[in-house]
Amino acid sequence: MADIKGKNVLVTGGAGFIGSHLCDGLLAKGASKVVCVDNFFLGKMENLEEALTHDNFVLYRDDARNFGVLQAIMEKEEIEVVFNMATIALNYSFFNPFDAYMVNVEIANTLLELLKVGAYKTLIHTSSSEAYGTAQYSPMDENHPTDPTTPYAAGKAAADLMVHSFYKVLGLDISIVRPFNNYGPRQNAQGSLAAIIPATARRIKEGGMPMVEGDGEQTRDFIYVEDTVRGLILAYEKEESRGKIINLGSGKDISINSLLQGICDYMHYDGEWEHRPARTSDVRNLCADSKRAKELLGFEPEIDFTQGIKKTLDWYMG
Repeated sequence: MADIKGKNVLVTGGAGFIGSHLCDGLLAKGASKVVCVDNFFLGKMENLEEALTHDNFVLYRDDARNFGVLQAIMEKEEIEVVFNMATIALNYSFFNPFDAYMVNVEIANTLLELLKVGAYKTLIHTSSSEAYGTAQYSPMDENHPTDPTTPYAAGKAAADLMVHSFYKVLGLDISIVRPFNNYGPRQNAQGSLAAIIPATARRIKEGGMPMVEGDGEQTRDFIYVEDTVRGLILAYEKEESRGKIINLGSGKDISINSLLQGICDYMHYDGEWEHRPARTSDVRNLCADSKRAKELLGFEPEIDFTQGIKKTLDWYMG
């Protein structure tokens, strides 16, 4: 068993929603040094308020696609472990599909080349349940076909194939983690790339109304961000994960209509909802089978949705 305590760790996309929580989790677990690389496309300095209070936290405002940049950082900071969290939000697929696809592939390529030449030792690569596309059966295990419906999802699936092939051909120290739908504090609430939970809370708080796309019966498997962070760290520490793709989810799906109603109930909103056409290429159903995570990592979510949505909305409304 590996131990994150005492390791020098790099987190790509570490100022983002999940990445910043991961930085906090790694520091709490005793990592010797946590290095964040983020171009602040979606990342925010306020996400790093806690991490920046630690002397062993280092921040670089740079692009993880750049081989030379990462090579220099890894050499200077003596990096041993990389958690790849950097990406562009799914909604970016509808604005700039080429970059939404390529960013995932290019970052994976850079990290694999650096791993191949020995710049660091272990890669924990973060994928997405979107790589599967709409559920062909449910719950969805890791053998479920990949049928991505957006350029973002296609980039995630392509990067996974690349990472897995490097493991098979070169025997590199790699694990692939596929979280399902994360939620929690710090998730993006503004603009066209906003996530549904914070965006809905913001609309109601500002006197607007909830907005639903399509019939609202599409379903998602929501996992609280702190559970995802714990699963990611376990994926490093449990070496049985090497060469595997591992789902992280709750095993329960919830419709968007039910999600929105829960937010309305919390905020004592009983007004009308705005209805818009279904989003192009939207995945219809997602629900995780996380047996592999339990078997290999000893992982099960600790925060159920009722508890997690209250913690999330308390934070946004605070």
